[in-house]
Amino acid sequence: MNETVKAQMYPGINGLSLLEKITASLPGVVFTCFQRPDNSNVVTYVSSGCQEVFELEPEIVQANFLVLLNLIHSEDIQNFTESFLVSSDTLSPLHWEGRIVTASNKYKWIQVNSYPSKQASGDILWEGFVMDITTRKLAEENLRVSEGRYKAILNAIPDLIFRINADGQYIDFKGEGANITIPREQIVGKNLWDLLPHDIANSSYAAIHKALTSRSVQTCEYKLSTPIGLRDYEARVVVSGHEEILAIVRDITERKQAEAQLHTSISRNRLLAETLGRIRRSLDLDEILQTTVTEVRKFLQADRVFIALNENNAQCKVLAESVNPCYPAVLDWKDDSPDECLFNELKTSLLINNVRVVEDITQIEVSPRLKTLYHKFHTQAALAVPIILGDELFGVLIANQCSTPRHWQPVEIDLLQQISEQLAIAIQQAKLYQELAQLNFNLEGQVEERTVQLQQKVQEIQEISRIKDVVLDTVSHDLRTSVMGNLMVLNNLLKAEREIPCSIIERMIQGNERQLGMINSLLEINSGDAKDMIMHQELVDFNTLIEAILQDSTSLLTRYQAQLNTQLNTHSKKIARKNSVLVKADQELLRKVFVSLLTYSCHNNPPGLNFSIKAKMDGDKIRCMIQDDGVGMSKSECDSFFDLHVRDPQNRLSTSLSLKLYMCRQIITAHGGEIGVTSNRKQGVTYWFTLPIEQKKIL
Repeated sequence: MNETVKAQMYPGINGLSLLEKITASLPGVVFTCFQRPDNSNVVTYVSSGCQEVFELEPEIVQANFLVLLNLIHSEDIQNFTESFLVSSDTLSPLHWEGRIVTASNKYKWIQVNSYPSKQASGDILWEGFVMDITTRKLAEENLRVSEGRYKAILNAIPDLIFRINADGQYIDFKGEGANITIPREQIVGKNLWDLLPHDIANSSYAAIHKALTSRSVQTCEYKLSTPIGLRDYEARVVVSGHEEILAIVRDITERKQAEAQLHTSISRNRLLAETLGRIRRSLDLDEILQTTVTEVRKFLQADRVFIALNENNAQCKVLAESVNPCYPAVLDWKDDSPDECLFNELKTSLLINNVRVVEDITQIEVSPRLKTLYHKFHTQAALAVPIILGDELFGVLIANQCSTPRHWQPVEIDLLQQISEQLAIAIQQAKLYQELAQLNFNLEGQVEERTVQLQQKVQEIQEISRIKDVVLDTVSHDLRTSVMGNLMVLNNLLKAEREIPCSIIERMIQGNERQLGMINSLLEINSGDAKDMIMHQELVDFNTLIEAILQDSTSLLTRYQAQLNTQLNTHSKKIARKNSVLVKADQELLRKVFVSLLTYSCHNNPPGLNFSIKAKMDGDKIRCMIQDDGVGMSKSECDSFFDLHVRDPQNRLSTSLSLKLYMCRQIITAHGGEIGVTSNRKQGVTYWFTLPIEQKKIL
């Protein structure tokens, strides 16, 4: 059957390039095959993996499907045939594993997965893939061989290992590990609820059934009282047989303690980083202090944290507080009878020890005044660190526990000390900020004064520029009026055939025409440099636009004996030939671009120049190219071709042409395109420009 007939009978056979790209990177073989009612087969696709799996080229398999059946091991062919017939009759998925022998006498295990579907034509479409599972099969065999070895290894594992059935009954166990030894008679034959607390037994039973259902490892953690104290355990539950699991129990007490310490350390570091970050980002002292007490209380799980600053030798003022609502606040408290002795007592303790630690107020000796304050605010434990500015005690950061006495951990003490250092920095920054604010106020006045002076200078420059534009416009118009008058007189004299020689009159006319052209170019440049160049754009067909412009250029080409060949092809390969490209353009301005480019080539080359014009699609733009066979240019000349400057003064009309070439770039840029020139390898140059495509339409 030829490819055309096959494609008509079995749609989807063509256009497989994407499928081939995808399957080329996949392991195994992807295939599609049609089984006809007469049980003949048409293989429509076999991926390139066929060579690696079967050692056969895909074309050989497509030509004769039976070559694959010949590879199946003689002991497995009957099983494959039965599986295939069942799948074909019932249209159920085909899943088969078996051995093959390749041409190089290699034994392989393969897995076939295919999904048949009945077609309207009566054919059965088989789609699927074949995987080489030799490695997996060898691994399974090795696993069976090494089961005994693994059992010996399990006995060496330093964990308790239990065999438990689906009902939660202990079948067997390894009784040494996890820092304990359990007699066998205390375990075997009993169930989870006989040996474990009720809640732990229930969670363990749930983990067993989840492992049996999902066939995945389950993990649970719990605490148990042991002869050596309360311990943390981790149980890993894994399926080990039919309705049976292994529970591997490990003592993780040390790990849990390390995790708790690590968590505490991370939390402390986070709090320090956040506090430091807020200090650096903000100079609002109230915000910094309130954030600090809130975060510290959250970290310490304390009942109250507050910051007090030293106002005088006998009294402190509380600036920020975070407190459990169950206990009284100290933020608005004011000591009506300051005790200088009490203040000096606390101050001396903080300056000498850099910290004041009270774990239980009932176990220390304090002054009656301080004891009264502890009772008033329900304080049972306290931790205080000083805030030092220079050598002076500026204030204090205090944490209170009101519910019970408390043992303050070293990490908690260290945290408060580091926070107090950051608070000292924040306070110093706040003072510096006030000084800088005053300096900044003075500086802003100076900047404002300089800004006014600069604005005056800018206005002066703008006025000078405006005067320049007015002068240029006025002079240009006056010169143009004078030149046009001269031209009219000279033309009338020429027509009247007076005694003035025609050659003189013609030169006068040419000179005035050059002046008029230059003046017009100056006016165009003056308007073209402005961002609001006036254009009269309309939506036109690009080919029609270029043909009309070239038709207007016939007289110019005739004058210089030039020839023009057009090869306009704006049709993309993906677009029908009847499609047309529309651009939004000012036809008169584009005509000036073409005339200027053609004129430049004609002026700088002998008569008889040949031009060719081409156009092609370039993404979302149309690219037009004008090529001549005249004199070439250097790269530097090409790079500066459309710049604004006066060229060789010995060349007549060169200045005017230079101005017009500059205007070409202004016009194309105003249209949203680009323009350039390149020197051809053999001879001549190629001018090019682009225009945005508005839309494509069907004529």
